[in-house]
Amino acid sequence: MQDYVRVTEQPSPYRHLEKMPVKDLLEGMNKEDECVPKAVQKAIPQIEKLINAVVEKLQLGGRLFYIGAGTSGRLGVLDASECPPTFGVPEDLINGIIAGGETALRHAVENAEDDYEQGWQDLLNEKISTKDFVIGLTASGGAPYVLGALENCKQNNIATGCITCNANAYVAQVSDYPVEVIVGAEFLTGSTRLKSGTAQKLVLNMISTITMIRLNKVHDNQMVNMQLTNEKLIDRGTRMLMNNLNIDDYQKAKELLLKYGSVAKAEENFVFS
Repeated sequence: MQDYVRVTEQPSPYRHLEKMPVKDLLEGMNKEDECVPKAVQKAIPQIEKLINAVVEKLQLGGRLFYIGAGTSGRLGVLDASECPPTFGVPEDLINGIIAGGETALRHAVENAEDDYEQGWQDLLNEKISTKDFVIGLTASGGAPYVLGALENCKQNNIATGCITCNANAYVAQVSDYPVEVIVGAEFLTGSTRLKSGTAQKLVLNMISTITMIRLNKVHDNQMVNMQLTNEKLIDRGTRMLMNNLNIDDYQKAKELLLKYGSVAKAEENFVFS
């Protein structure tokens, strides 16, 4: 593989941060953040191809895996963990794997991202197969943990994608559907939890949300398959039913919702009188 310039490691254009007033620091960070959605917009053609490929795999019974290290890995785990309660899908449909395991969600695990073999081993532990799809998450584009996972996927005919914040990164070269969101140097030199992390989060939002829409887990603009895990969500679902089914009685709509467990199932079984 050819080497590449890591813009995520380039010096910040802001100097002597320790001497700047809080207002100037805020305005500087905000100015840098403004470039993130524009960078994501440029990557939409790549994101579209990735999502279409993911949807195709999931429609055929496959699973989606995010695999990453550090901030990138944490963002993948976060996105995956929010899909079951939001869309009512099985917990193993969209999965997040992070270098260093669950410990790494809260604490830095020394050298975890440098272990080339462990990423693939972690996928094997999940019984990865050609039915599944794997997305590597690495802002730098060169985390060995992620590269090893994707290169082994390639050797075993498992479809892959990636989200990186460097052009021509190693991870893009070994991915079937690379997404490159180039946000430039960070406000704090090398701190990719800032713009790069925000960019990855925006793309992950797109991937999971649009995939669920294409899998018919959303009706109109509503989360009709959300899990009813608290009173706020029960109230939201009740009001959805009142509006969608023209039910005037709040208690009647709530009882219907709780009987069937989701807005979608309640609507399917509702008999108009």
